[in-house]
Amino acid sequence: MFRALLVFLLFSLASSVQAAIAVNAARIWPAEDYTRITLEADQAISYKIVMLKNPERLVLDLENVELNAKLKSLTDKIQASDPYIKQVRVANFKPNVVRMVIDIKAEVKPKIFALEPAGEYKHRLVLDIYPVVDPLMAMLSKRDNVASPSAIITEAKPVPDKAPVTLSPVEINAQEKPVPSITTAPILEKPVAEKPLTEIIASQPQAIKPPVSKQEISKEPAPVASQLPIPEPEKPVITGKKKSGRLIVVAIDAGHGGEDSGAIGATGSYEKNITLAVAKKLKARVDSEPNMRAVLIRDGDYFIPLHQRVVKARRLNADLFVSIHADAFVRPDAKGSSVFALSERGATSASARYLAKKENESDLIGGVSLDDKDVNLARTLLDLSQTATINDSLKLGKAVLGRLGTINALHKSVVEQAGFAVLKSPDIPSILVETAFISNPDEERRLNTESYQEKIADSIVAGIQRYFSGNPALAKTKLAGD
Repeated sequence: MFRALLVFLLFSLASSVQAAIAVNAARIWPAEDYTRITLEADQAISYKIVMLKNPERLVLDLENVELNAKLKSLTDKIQASDPYIKQVRVANFKPNVVRMVIDIKAEVKPKIFALEPAGEYKHRLVLDIYPVVDPLMAMLSKRDNVASPSAIITEAKPVPDKAPVTLSPVEINAQEKPVPSITTAPILEKPVAEKPLTEIIASQPQAIKPPVSKQEISKEPAPVASQLPIPEPEKPVITGKKKSGRLIVVAIDAGHGGEDSGAIGATGSYEKNITLAVAKKLKARVDSEPNMRAVLIRDGDYFIPLHQRVVKARRLNADLFVSIHADAFVRPDAKGSSVFALSERGATSASARYLAKKENESDLIGGVSLDDKDVNLARTLLDLSQTATINDSLKLGKAVLGRLGTINALHKSVVEQAGFAVLKSPDIPSILVETAFISNPDEERRLNTESYQEKIADSIVAGIQRYFSGNPALAKTKLAGD
């Protein structure tokens, strides 16, 4: 009896010891906006994190995690061009604890959170490394100061980075002090206050030719009247110029990105790659117009939450918002281009409702902390009774849809509406363009060609021009806190 009881106790004790968690994937997504590190496993990972100074580094302890090849591979994935991370060192700190030391290039604001399984992903631990000052706002503020006549411009000399020191696992244990027990809440400083932008300065202005000197002009012989060209009758020119004379700014949103690949085509194409390629061509096409400039909401392979895309467009005081996508459906024969606008009262069709639901799930796939209470989100979505903005969005959508119909079949001949989160700007006419069905093999093939991507860009710009030919840009609504 005693022997049986002892065996039972030993068995219970062995069962209570949890096996070490194996990390299935370790990914990194560097970008100017922020760098994200993602660890994926079959179970949720417990962790502790602390920031250390002199030199700047983050220390992340992963509890009850196995130090396997996947986790070690993260050290080789750090690029020299990463804006924030210098290097990553990984080693066993003590039994059942793996320590990750992240050497930082500058002062940062880390944010760490866990994600439940979503889509094809299992449990994920996400570490986002943000700059202390938003790079977009810093750039615009700097240009505003340069443009000011009273600004004093000084050139900052770069400080060379010290050569990285490679430490062995033993040195990691010896040099790093034990991490104090802290809560798993993110270590964040107060967000930098946003400044309202009264005008837009193009991020990539066209080159301006230097003025011709008087001496050079005097060298040219004055043409006689018979040599002057006969002027042709003036043709009406559609421009994007506002009545106020400032540039029209078009915010171009490449759908998905980073952890969120979007739809996957029949031959393995990722929607996030196609949308970014089209967005870049659309930006180049918009920038070629004399009175228009474009800004990319996402300019690389990284994830931006849906509401942050809206916030970014509003920070730039954009006049239009165009979100680029490539649809997918369960049937491979579904085809055609579509354009969508926001709806306040529900979707105009079952397919529009399905698409909006799928696109709005991007935050679950891409990875957004549920504790993220951004004041800009509340401000941006403050006024959803935006009838004027939606009406203008429908006009813009109709103009773009008409042009898309000249290069591809239309899935629906009218602009549809649904509750797309990415279109919820109260004062920017916004549309979502489904360029084609990536799930259709023929359309997927065309979507991957530069010639077709150029045609899409040309069609959207032509639609924008047509919209502005009959619709002056809306005056910006001043929301609380702007």
